[in-house]
Parts: sequence; C-alpha cells; structure tokens
Amino acid sequence: MRRLIVNADDLGMTAGINRAIVEGAEQGIITSATLMATSKAFDDAVRVVNSLQAHQSKFGVGCHVTLLDGETILPPQHVRSLLDPSEDGRSAQLRASLNAFTRSALTGKLNPEEIEAEADAQFGRIQAAGLEVSHFDCHKHAHMLPAVLQPLLRAAKARGIRAVRNPFSKFLPLPLDRLLHRPNLWTRLAQMSALNIFAASFRREVEKLGFRTPDGSAGVLVTGELDQDLFLCIVEHLPEGTWEFVCHPGYNDADLNQVRTRLRQSRVEELAVLTSPEAKHALQRRGVELISYHDL
Repeated sequence: MRRLIVNADDLGMTAGINRAIVEGAEQGIITSATLMATSKAFDDAVRVVNSLQAHQSKFGVGCHVTLLDGETILPPQHVRSLLDPSEDGRSAQLRASLNAFTRSALTGKLNPEEIEAEADAQFGRIQAAGLEVSHFDCHKHAHMLPAVLQPLLRAAKARGIRAVRNPFSKFLPLPLDRLLHRPNLWTRLAQMSALNIFAASFRREVEKLGFRTPDGSAGVLVTGELDQDLFLCIVEHLPEGTWEFVCHPGYNDADLNQVRTRLRQSRVEELAVLTSPEAKHALQRRGVELISYHDL
C-alpha cells in the first residue's frame, strides 16, 4: 500500500500563495497545507481555507512553525534566545540564516522554554482563528534538530495536536542516473544526508510522546527544482508506506517580491506540476492513495 500526503508549505505568506494552494487542492493533488501564524496574509489564508474546507472537509491545515527567517508572536523579552543577535533585543526578528540557527541549536544557545512558548503562541493563533490544526512542521525543517523538536512536541501535545512531519527520508527519491544529470541537486543531497544523523532520535521522541508521523518525506530534495519529469520519477520510485510530498506552490507577484525567499518562479512551476493531469495519472497508475494528516 502506498499513501501520500501532498502538503503545501508557506500558507499565509502572501495572498498569491494562498490562492495557488487552493487551486492546487481544487484542481490538483494538494491534500494539506501548513499555515504560518506570523504571516502577513494570515487572515486571507483563514478565509480561503474555510471556503475550501466547506467542500473538502478532509483538507488538512497544520502549523508551519516559524523559528527563523521571520518574526515572533511573543514580545522580544520573552524569546531572547531565538532572536537575531544583531538586533540587540530591539525587535522580534528571528535569525535569518539556517546555518546560524543550527549552530545555536547544537551549542545549546536556544532556550527550550522560549521555543515551547513561541510555538504555543503560534498554535494558539491558528486555533483562535477557528481552524483545527491537523499537524505541525517547521519553516526550513528546523524541527529535525533534537533541541528544537522536544519543546515543539510538548507545546503541540498541550494544544491537542498529535501529528508531525517526518522531514527525513528512508529512500533515495531519485535514481542515481537522474541525480548525475542534475548537479544542482548534489549540494542539497549532501546536506540532507548529513542531517539524517538526527532521524533515529526524531523517531524515538515522536513515538515516546505518542505522535503520528509519516514514514518520511519526498520532495524536500527537489525544492526549488521541481518539474514534471522529477515529480513523475519520484512517484515511480515511491516505496510502500505512508509518505509526505513537501511542495511550495505560489504566484511570483508583487507581494512575493516583498518577501525574503529563494523560491519565486519555482512556485509557479510547482503549481503547474501539481495541477497537471499527468501528476494525477501517475499516482493512479502507481496505485498511490492521496490522504491528508486527518487520515493518519
């Protein structure tokens, strides 16, 4: 049996991304999304999700917990260890760099109580808007780090959230011959392979607290590079089990120009793949059942 959650990250980042995710759910294969509680288009995201869930009740909406490259909900004095040191505590601006965040996490510079409190505030804002939070993940997959995962799980459990993305992969999503012809994926593959050292501890912590999680993720490797050929290849090599395909559809518009992100035109190209007849046919041909986090 092969089951697949197709989750769109960055819901709420811009109205164009919100619109693309809804189109991907109504016309394509997207079954789930994660909402950024601190995002500029949060209210618009809540509105479009309510409309979508009126006729797609199983569409899952999780929290895309933002602990870097954004701002906090809590005031700066309550989350000082999470903030960009160059701001000197004057604003709620988080570290922008994943490398800097990872160094801080691995050297014990992030206060777990502050992580838990900020996550609780983000979960709470989504729930206060009337949405059921089906699961959570982290912006830039920060929850793969043990020092970050543990307080996040505590915060989620306290809020009644019992599912989380598994950002790791037990399988190579593309055959070696395809990877050899895609040198722009080599660096990302090396980074993902190095971070797999945290996979076992992730599984232990998740199971210890009784959380549900897929067997792993697909799509992380090809973020920013996804095209029809890569998607069809990933589906063709999807093993038995329950997996999550991580995607970032959107529109490259004026609002996106105001956001710090490396993913711009690639969002438009991802939306085209995710709404294509070929994507649906490939899943049917492979016998892949589309589900959301509600079905875990």
